[in-house]
Amino acid sequence: MSATGVNYRDLLPVPEKTNAVTDPDQHEQATAFEDGPTASHALASAATDVPEEEKGAAQEEHDGEVLDLGWNEEKQKIPQLVGGLDNEELWLLVRRFNKQMYHVKEVTTPVPGNLDLNIADEDEFSPDKLRSTLERLYMTVGLGLLSFGKHIVRIRSWRETRRTTMFCVIYFVAWALDFLVPTFSLMVIALIAFPPSRGFLFPPAPIALVGSDGAPKKPKAGVLGSHDSATGAPENFKGEAAEAEAQNFVNGIAHIALSSATGKHPMDDEQEEGAPSDSAPDPTAVAVSGANARVASSGKNPGADKTKARVPMETAMWNKMRPIMHSLQDIVDGWERFANALDPTPPFPQEPFRLRIATLVIPVFAISIFITSYMFMKGVTFGVGFGFFGDPLVWRGLDFLNRKVPNWQKMLELRNTLLKGVPTNAQLTVTLLRIGEANKAPLPPPPYYTDAPPNDVAHVSDEHLGAIGEDAPLGATDEELRAAMEHDGGAVAHHIDDDAAAAKDTKHGKKGSKILGFLKGGVKASVETAIGADRLKANVGNTKAKNRLGVVPRPRPELFISGPIEFNARFHGRKGHVYIVNKATIPCVAFTTDSTVEKIGTQDREDLHPAWSVAVADIKELKKVGGFGWKARLVVGWALDRQVADGLEIIDKRGNTWKVTAMPLRDELFNRLIAMGGQKWESW
Repeated sequence: MSATGVNYRDLLPVPEKTNAVTDPDQHEQATAFEDGPTASHALASAATDVPEEEKGAAQEEHDGEVLDLGWNEEKQKIPQLVGGLDNEELWLLVRRFNKQMYHVKEVTTPVPGNLDLNIADEDEFSPDKLRSTLERLYMTVGLGLLSFGKHIVRIRSWRETRRTTMFCVIYFVAWALDFLVPTFSLMVIALIAFPPSRGFLFPPAPIALVGSDGAPKKPKAGVLGSHDSATGAPENFKGEAAEAEAQNFVNGIAHIALSSATGKHPMDDEQEEGAPSDSAPDPTAVAVSGANARVASSGKNPGADKTKARVPMETAMWNKMRPIMHSLQDIVDGWERFANALDPTPPFPQEPFRLRIATLVIPVFAISIFITSYMFMKGVTFGVGFGFFGDPLVWRGLDFLNRKVPNWQKMLELRNTLLKGVPTNAQLTVTLLRIGEANKAPLPPPPYYTDAPPNDVAHVSDEHLGAIGEDAPLGATDEELRAAMEHDGGAVAHHIDDDAAAAKDTKHGKKGSKILGFLKGGVKASVETAIGADRLKANVGNTKAKNRLGVVPRPRPELFISGPIEFNARFHGRKGHVYIVNKATIPCVAFTTDSTVEKIGTQDREDLHPAWSVAVADIKELKKVGGFGWKARLVVGWALDRQVADGLEIIDKRGNTWKVTAMPLRDELFNRLIAMGGQKWESW
């Protein structure tokens, strides 16, 4: 229609580019970032075109090879990185991106919605990825539904009298006029297309502060230390409380499952002093053995090693886990896309996505004016009958579609139609990372604190707690709100009943603690001996031992002071640095064992002789690898209380593989490499 503004074709659920669905086998490749192979690359390249006053530090032009925006600085010293986005919002996205992305491969076929970093249809299954998916499910869908439920409770409570009266009057007037569906449709259109209406109809309130009766309540953490978490737990950075809740949510499910597997019950625990439980560790720590022991002790069933159902049942469960995990990932991705369509984050456009969704509700509003309740019920009952008895027609129709339009399922996916061009949080994050790389100003990693956050009350403004007109927030006085928000250390213990507390309790008395302490000391000595043996094995050429050298670094601060160009690492057990060269005609990543890098860096150095180097454009696969296997990792973490430094595997288009290990900043190097080139990635 015009050179500026919103184009009508952007408002309709029709893909601008249909290559991904009409010709999915077509191969296309871009080796340079400037080629703009996806909308993500194009938006990152155009981020410098925003007005000067709206630019962040990562969007400003500079003369140096790479600008260090504060990779080893405290958060107070880091400038605003991306215009229109608070640094803590950015770090929240990056933290969750680091936990979600494990393995990416280059894809040369068209990508759905013109955005890369989609989840592969045949992505790999691992328990760690399942855990990450469940945590994402809690932080997006779980907290979203909980927030929705809290709004319903507030309206039904009549504590905010004017707002509830408004909803009540409008509802019953619409009911009397048979105008309920049109009224609801209008409200949905307003909420989608006009963001200020959201704060008016549904004033914000911290989730943890709203009780089941709509009144303010003491958060489960004993203090309102965060706004977007279910417990209100304090946090050092925005989003950390919700992330900790998600982690403990999955831990809680695992603990309950293990307790169920071992048949643990509070009535079975002997409470007398000197009982066997006083000197025995918790059986949930050895779940499978405990489950087998429970069966054997009953004397009624054969042990797990004798039953013929064990192997086929375990096989069936593991085979079903990958599609289950993929379905959960699709649900979370869809939720994130809708959230990013309704509330877009720069550099993605602000209006087209919202208007496109709103235009689909308008026909519902128009049709509902003429559809009576009788016609609606007749239509629903006909649909139920057709779905129950129309199986032959359904299968013939599907067979016809498969023959005439082979990719019709892909065409109907939301990411190719209604949500075309709308990013998931991972796609949004990689776009933000590409903004920094496009301007040779890589985004600093999220800062972190090792100390627990203080029990301070989070700052609460109208943005976090509001009401309509003269209504008081949550219908409470300032004193009631203050009393609910302030710290109360004894409140935490009041949120669990006696039966749950008894089942949850894992204390084993003084003798049990002494035994566990003795075991920990013995395991620690064994682990340290094994680490020392690795050095000897590496000296005689053992490859696996070489890859394990330095995986458990001593807690020295200088190990973590690296980036954005040089990264401490090992290659075949040898200490050195992975470094990125941007000034060359072809950006590349290399490894050197030259010890002078720690003092004078790698910029403008021609005397470095790398052990290997690979052009960034030639990388076709990146894979995060663990320093230890998961069993060894648990043992080291428990016995030594030290971090395990992981590694990264880089594979180029000729099939060459470089594996660097013992990298404290492994995630940061991974993020730089996937954001630098013109590759289109797919998550595996």
